[in-house]
Amino acid sequence: MSTLQRIDPVRAWVATVTTVVVALVVGSILFPNVVWDGFLWQYLWGPVYADAHNAACVVLEGGSPTLYYSSADCAAANSPGTVYSEPGYTLVSEAVYAVTLVVALIGVYFTLQRFDIGDEPEFLYGLLPFMFFGGALRVVEDALDAAPAEASIPIQYPWNTFLISPLIYFTVFFVTVGALFVGLYLDRKGSVESYHQGLAAIGTGLLTLTLASLGVFAVTTDYVGFYPQIPIIVLLGSAGVTLLTWRWIEENKPAINRGTGAIGLAVLFAHAVDGVANVVGIDWGGELGLPYGDLVPKHPINRAMINLGDAFSDIVATLTADAIVPAEFMGHAWPFLLLKVGAAVGVIWLFDETIFDESPRYAIILMIGIIAVGLGPGTRDMLRATFGI
Repeated sequence: MSTLQRIDPVRAWVATVTTVVVALVVGSILFPNVVWDGFLWQYLWGPVYADAHNAACVVLEGGSPTLYYSSADCAAANSPGTVYSEPGYTLVSEAVYAVTLVVALIGVYFTLQRFDIGDEPEFLYGLLPFMFFGGALRVVEDALDAAPAEASIPIQYPWNTFLISPLIYFTVFFVTVGALFVGLYLDRKGSVESYHQGLAAIGTGLLTLTLASLGVFAVTTDYVGFYPQIPIIVLLGSAGVTLLTWRWIEENKPAINRGTGAIGLAVLFAHAVDGVANVVGIDWGGELGLPYGDLVPKHPINRAMINLGDAFSDIVATLTADAIVPAEFMGHAWPFLLLKVGAAVGVIWLFDETIFDESPRYAIILMIGIIAVGLGPGTRDMLRATFGI
């Protein structure tokens, strides 16, 4: 037996995670300017700190953060050599989150393998409410940020950081793991037909409570509204995009969805929600009655796709003198929708029958991650617009 064959993958995973954590801690102590200031703070904690204080940016100077609340002040403070952070995402932070997600999914795989669960599609379906819940929970923090300075808000710093990326991922993760073990307990007691049922029930309850709390904000405050036309349009539009794409696959390339089956529909719908929510919120927010006009994209990829849409609209406007297709009608966010749908179709095509037959648990775990990265952000964008925040 070779050395690689003798390595326990679980222990290797634990050792790898522990090594990375220790390296970051030791590096922050020995090389604080590089590891803590220039990496952990600037790209990961700084954006959270600024977001938690509803600031436009934060500058770390001499180990102390200074918050700025206007774009003009941020522009003046963002000088060369400063440790500068803004709320939101960067390519660096998104790359870190992507790697963290992969590592976390590996850990989840080992856990599910230990309890001999999670190798059936019903497990994925039971987790869907938690994906909506994660996006809705993030909007609670958006609602708190919308409050005026004199308002009394129930969740303040540092507790509100648990509702901001990346900490909210851990919050939702541990809540979901807790719900899974409760579902397993109820299943073994015979209180539910299966742990999937208990899991879905808990997730649905949490989602309902979160939406109800947003509803309370809408009824009792002036800074949170309610625009029911937004979720209706987003969900119907997402369903239409999903069904049209699925029908095209079935009629022209049926081999694409032979492996995923109904799970492929969930993948398509999740990413259609993300794409359609961006189109509706960014291009049509003002027309649909949102008081602040159109939403502002939070992710670098969104912004890049909008820039592409802007460039295409300028070309069309130049060629047609706005006579055939007005640039304002075309919008800006449609390339992001095409990207999301195309990526979803690519994922469905990659997951053939072999993957599900040889390692169903591994395939299900990957499908869960893929659906979550579409449905979570899409739900947040949809609900931000729904409640006008």
